[in-house]
Amino acid sequence: MKKALIVSKTEASIKAIAQLLSTENYDNVDCTVSTEDAREKVLDTEYDLIVINTPLSEESGIDFSIFCADNTKSCVILVVQQEKAMEVASMVDSYGVLVIQKPVNKHLFHHYMIFTQCFKERLLSVESENKQLKSKLEEVKIVNRAKLLLMQCLSMTEKQAHRYIEKQAMDMRTNKLTVAKQVIKTYEN
Repeated sequence: MKKALIVSKTEASIKAIAQLLSTENYDNVDCTVSTEDAREKVLDTEYDLIVINTPLSEESGIDFSIFCADNTKSCVILVVQQEKAMEVASMVDSYGVLVIQKPVNKHLFHHYMIFTQCFKERLLSVESENKQLKSKLEEVKIVNRAKLLLMQCLSMTEKQAHRYIEKQAMDMRTNKLTVAKQVIKTYEN
């Protein structure tokens, strides 16, 4: 189930964008005319897509699009007047905000949606990989701390400490991290 937020100053444009999103299988769409309300929604709810139709009542929409890009995992689309599209794009491209020119072409909008879905999947893949790398790094730090304790407390060499942790893990049918945590618990004051 795809979830989107539409931020626009008029109900008519909200309705038009919601209709476009419904053709793209966005069946859960929140709408607001207030930037303040939109900020609260963005911080409280995880959206797949945030569409900002500029200008907004309280601001241009550029700052809000950057806020969304910095504070969410959502794909952010900024809909702007054709004559301002290049200028606005140069301001928000580095934040990963996609700029679409008015009037919105239905065919192009479909392709933009495909692009945002690909971008979102790639982002989630990179995020997952990042979590795995952080976890592995944390594991290496803990194992190294355990080896250092074995070297200090039992006068082992680094090679002996490494072999001890590996052998214990095999003998206990567990992983090196579990053994390292046990070593730390045993030898750390």
